Amino acid sequence: MTSQSQGIQQLLQAEKRAKDKLEEAKKRKGKRLKQAKEEATAEIDHYRLQREKEFRNKETNVMGSQGNLSAKIEEQTTEAIRNLTSSYHRNMEGMMKKLLSTIFDISPEIHPNFRPEV
Repeated sequence: MTSQSQGIQQLLQAEKRAKDKLEEAKKRKGKRLKQAKEEATAEIDHYRLQREKEFRNKETNVMGSQGNLSAKIEEQTTEAIRNLTSSYHRNMEGMMKKLLSTIFDISPEIHPNFRPEV
């Protein structure tokens, strides 16, 4: 009976060691997953920063600086306004004469479809 009791004790101890090893493996796995996640996050952040930097460089090369672009737009707008104003002053008097002559110079005519009563 003692040998049977000894065998049961050994099985219980082996089972306990197996549980301990399993728990330890689970803890290591959890730590490793956490570490892998942190490494992946750091790598993603690094990659994102690198791509954003490349994008900004390309954007600057293609579009120029934003201040320069707004200055060009302002200059073009001022030039267009100046052209429109000068065109208005050049053509205003002539257009007024045409409008007034169209309104006041009326030549009455009988409409071609008019039939006098017989």
